[in-house]
Amino acid sequence: MQDYDEAIAFLGDWGTFQRTVLFLLSLIVLHNGYTGLSMVFLADTPQHHCRLPDSLNGTTGEANLSSLLPVEEVDGEMIYSRCRRYKTPATDDLNATTPETEPCVDGWEYSTERYISTIVTQWDLVCENNWKGPFTTSVFFLGGLCGSLFSGQFSDRYGRKTTLFIGITVQLVFGLLETASQSWEMFCVLHFVVGFGSSSIYISTFVLGSEILSKSARVAFGTLGISMFFAFGYMLLSLAAYYARDWCMLTLALFLPKILYVPFWWFIPESPRWLFSHGRVKEAEAILQTAAKKNGIRYPGMISEKDVTNNIRAYNFLDLFRTSNIRNISIISFLCFMLCCRFVVTIGYYGLSLNTSNLYGDPYINCCISGFSEIGAYLVAWWLLHKASRRIANSSMLLVGGALLLLTSIVPASKYLHIIATALAMIGKLSISATFAIIFVYSSELYPTVVRNMGIGTCCMTSRIGAILAPYFVYLGTFNKMLPIIIMGILTLIAGVLSLILPESREVSLPEIIEQVQPLAW
Repeated sequence: MQDYDEAIAFLGDWGTFQRTVLFLLSLIVLHNGYTGLSMVFLADTPQHHCRLPDSLNGTTGEANLSSLLPVEEVDGEMIYSRCRRYKTPATDDLNATTPETEPCVDGWEYSTERYISTIVTQWDLVCENNWKGPFTTSVFFLGGLCGSLFSGQFSDRYGRKTTLFIGITVQLVFGLLETASQSWEMFCVLHFVVGFGSSSIYISTFVLGSEILSKSARVAFGTLGISMFFAFGYMLLSLAAYYARDWCMLTLALFLPKILYVPFWWFIPESPRWLFSHGRVKEAEAILQTAAKKNGIRYPGMISEKDVTNNIRAYNFLDLFRTSNIRNISIISFLCFMLCCRFVVTIGYYGLSLNTSNLYGDPYINCCISGFSEIGAYLVAWWLLHKASRRIANSSMLLVGGALLLLTSIVPASKYLHIIATALAMIGKLSISATFAIIFVYSSELYPTVVRNMGIGTCCMTSRIGAILAPYFVYLGTFNKMLPIIIMGILTLIAGVLSLILPESREVSLPEIIEQVQPLAW
C-alpha cells in the first residue's frame, strides 16, 4: 500500500471535513475535563464536629460548644475537634479534671456554608473513615487503568469509532446511576465504571483524530484541540460546582449533557487508516469520498484493494514488546506517561502546589486557576511542536519541570519566600502539563497503526498507576514536606534524559506495521 499520508494529501489540511472532525472530537473531550476531576468537589470535606446528644441538641448555643467539644490545632488554627467529644460537659473550675472524651457516637454535624452535601457528608467519610475519600478517587483511576488496557486492544480490533461511542454510553449510563447510590460501596463500583469509560473515550478520541487528520493538523489537534478543550472542561467544572452545591445535583449536571454526544455518531467517521490496515478498503474509500465532497474536491480514486497490504491478524499486549525497536519505545514512553500524570494529579489537582495555602481555601478559584494554567501549557506545547523536533520538545519540558521541582524543594520556608516557591511549582506544573500534550502526539507517531491504540492505551494505563497512587503520594509530605517534590524532580529529570534517545517522528510518515517502527537514536 502506498504511504497513507501521501495518498490523502489531495484532501488538504484544513478543509471543512478536517475542521468538523477536529471540533467534534475536541468537544467530546471537553466533558472528560469536568467529569474526570469532579472528585475535587464531590469528595471535599467541609468543616465538621461531633453531633451532640439528642438531649443537648437545640439547647446549646455556639458559646457553650467549648464545654462539649475539645479544641485542637489544625494548620495553625484552633477549631473544635472533628472526631472527639466530651462525655460530660467541661466546667470553668480550674481544679476540675479534664472530662473524658469519646468518639462521635451520634455522628457528625457538617458545615453547609460551602456545600449542601458531598459524598463525605452523605456517608460520613471522616475520622476513622477518612481514607475512603482518597480511595474513591483512586477507584476512578483504577477504572481508567482497566479502561486504557481494554480499550486499546478492543479499538485495534474493532475500530476507533465503535470504542469511542461505547465509552460514551458506558460513562453516561453509569454516571447517572451514581446519583442513585445507596451506599459508599455502591458509589465506588459505579465510579470505577465511569473511570473505565472516561479513559476509553480520551484514548479513542485522540487516536481517531490523529489517524484521520494530516501531519500539520495532527499537532493542532493534540494541543489546541483535545488538550485545550480538556482544560476548558476543567474550568467549567468550577462553574458547575459553584451553582450545584449538592453532590447528586452536581453529578446530574456533569453527566446528563453527555446525551448530546449521541448524534455525533452520524458526523464522526471511522479511521480510514485503520480500515485500510484491516483490508476494509471499500469502507475507507467511501469515507475519503465523503471527505473530498465536503472539502469541494474531486476524489481521485487512487487507492484500490490490490494496493493494500493485507496483514490482518489479532494483535495483543505482547506485540508492544515483540521487536527491540517497539520494546524500547514502549518502556521509555511508559515511564514518561507515568511521571507526567503522577505529577499533574498529585501537585496540580490536589492543591496546585505544596505552598500555595490552597489559594486562600477557595476550591472554585483553585479549580479555575489550575485549568487556566493548563491552557498556557498547551499553547507552549503547540509552539514547541512547530518549532522544535519531537525529541527536543518532549525532553526539554521534562528537564525544565524536573529542575524547577528540585529548586522548589530548596526554597527556605518563609512567609516572604513562599511566593517564589509557588511560582516555581506553577511553572513546573506548566512544563509537565505541556509534556503530557506533547507525548500524546509523539507516541501516536511512534506506534504503528496495527497497535497504535493499544500502545497509547498501555501508556495511559501506566499513567493511571501514578494517578492511583497520587492521593497517597501526598502523604509522604507528613514525614518531610518537600519529599514528594524531591522524588518527583529526580525521576522527571531521568525521564527527560531517556526521552532524548527516542527516534524522531517529525516529518516522518506514521508506521503502519510493527516492522516499520524506528530504532532508538543512540
